[in-house]
Amino acid sequence: MASPREELIAAAQAMAARGLAAGTSGNVSLRTKEGILITPSATPYETLTPEMIPLLQPDGRFEGRLRPSSEWHFHLDIYAARPEVGGIVHHHAPYTTALALARREIPACHYMIARFGGAPLRCAGYALFGTEELSANVLKALEGRSACLMANHGGIATGRDVAAALAAATELEVLAQQYLLSLAAGGPVLLSEAEIEDAVRQFATAYRPNTGRD
Repeated sequence: MASPREELIAAAQAMAARGLAAGTSGNVSLRTKEGILITPSATPYETLTPEMIPLLQPDGRFEGRLRPSSEWHFHLDIYAARPEVGGIVHHHAPYTTALALARREIPACHYMIARFGGAPLRCAGYALFGTEELSANVLKALEGRSACLMANHGGIATGRDVAAALAAATELEVLAQQYLLSLAAGGPVLLSEAEIEDAVRQFATAYRPNTGRD
């Protein structure tokens, strides 16, 4: 069975392998009883080993020989505000980031937006990376949502654990791609608020854990 540090490394390396992050961009974290494990700053994902992963405490102090990602502020603040979140993935994936550069939220263009809690999927206001101001903007954009864009930056996805957060981050990039392509085709026909509400309710049934039984 993989340790939490090994799970974190596997998610970070999968993020890079899926084309969601280039070089050392982006960051990944997960919640543990001892604190928050987070990818280190300025360190290629393919070189990560368990002893390289910093452990963050709620006051921002960390244990480990490498400093944590410069974005540790919003990771800690999301965990503090959202007890249901066990993993966070932040990436600079191409389509998500293209929308973030334009400061465009994703509207009700596809029922899969219900996967993130509803529409729109907001774009957090711009602030310098690594700052408390950015963290505050992200928390506001995540109200009632499990993912958001970040103006002139990238995207964030959360989940019950780091594997779920990675899955959400991957689906966020697919949704961003579909929305951008639809704009090139003349723009999407948006679903109504009622249709999105129906989709959110349907998700609770269709996407619950699959045990093979009703």
